Amino acid sequence: MKKAQPVSKLSPSQGNHSTFLGTENPRWLRVLWALLTRSIPRAELDRIAGCANAPDIIFNLRQCGLQIPCERIVVLDRDFKSCRVGVYHFNESDRRKVKEWLKRREQAA
Repeated sequence: MKKAQPVSKLSPSQGNHSTFLGTENPRWLRVLWALLTRSIPRAELDRIAGCANAPDIIFNLRQCGLQIPCERIVVLDRDFKSCRVGVYHFNESDRRKVKEWLKRREQAA
């Protein structure tokens, strides 16, 4: 018989969480607040989070029950060469989960 895989080891596509349980990590909180306001390119999310690996933060937030889609868009770099950058955003489900968590957090305080 196979052992059940712990939730923390599930990939984002496997983790179909109905709620977001939240975080106290200051980097993650900065990312959540920023994504509630607008879509954000990866490089800018690094600056907002205060780190050099925003995709790792996104990965961890996905493990906590958020989807956080990433759209690849074509832009011109400083040498006017075409390149694709990732832009993260909340879908409606993510937005609802985070707002519900913030409300629960505020009520508990």
